[in-house]
Amino acid sequence: MNTKLLIVEGLPGFGKSTTAKLLKDILIDNHKQAELFLEGNLDHPADYDGVASFNKSEFESLIANNGDFRELINNKVTRKGINYLLPYRKLINEYGSHFPDDLFHTIFKNDIYELSLEKNIELITQRWTEFAEKAINENKVYIFECCFLQNPLTIGMVKYGSPKDKVIDYVLRLEKIIEKLNPILIYIEQDDLEFSFRKAVHERATEWSKGFMDYYTNQGYGKVNGYKGLEGTIKVLEARRAVEKEIFDLLTIKKIKINNSNYEFENYKIMLKERMRSMEILG
Repeated sequence: MNTKLLIVEGLPGFGKSTTAKLLKDILIDNHKQAELFLEGNLDHPADYDGVASFNKSEFESLIANNGDFRELINNKVTRKGINYLLPYRKLINEYGSHFPDDLFHTIFKNDIYELSLEKNIELITQRWTEFAEKAINENKVYIFECCFLQNPLTIGMVKYGSPKDKVIDYVLRLEKIIEKLNPILIYIEQDDLEFSFRKAVHERATEWSKGFMDYYTNQGYGKVNGYKGLEGTIKVLEARRAVEKEIFDLLTIKKIKINNSNYEFENYKIMLKERMRSMEILG
């Protein structure tokens, strides 16, 4: 069966977005239909970004306490079993700056990546299952950036400091769901993690850097180990990379590692194309 899913993973600053975009370009150049979903895409078919989940009583309370927005919320919410799913980021984008901050904070508490790990696993595995059932019948290749390894490790290890075995099991459950898509995991490596992350911090907005470091050091694994600031964030990233390498070795789907240490765009594109041919992605 043809490969229907390419998954691009690696640590921040390693070149995931660049790699994912190049993969799409290469596929299109070779007359393949491809659809790319980068991190943060609100329409991601296998993940939830900017979506909150409520049970019946929570949702009824939300409506009751925000009557002025009752119709707006009801028009956006989707019910799946006992879960009421509200894509609040889309709602805010459409409503603009008039969306109340207090309502945003109320909804954000139920963001799928703010819920318990158990609830997150329930909702995300269901989402991946729905995607796999749909994608198996489509004549195109999906390209996903960072939602297969990064998201489970971010919520399981970084946010909650959960046992490693539980995080590994989460990823292996996702692997089982997508096996029928003949997926290929493309893991981006760098020789010097610290250099690459410091480079990303220098190049990206201060707001991103501060938010990222706060997330990595003020909760879960980073907090338990007393890590602080940039140096502490790098320590958490090193630990995360170790777990990702362990998971990589356990996965039975097709997988390759690609080193992007030189940041040489044209040579990197040639290397990617050669690897895709070797994996028979291009036919």
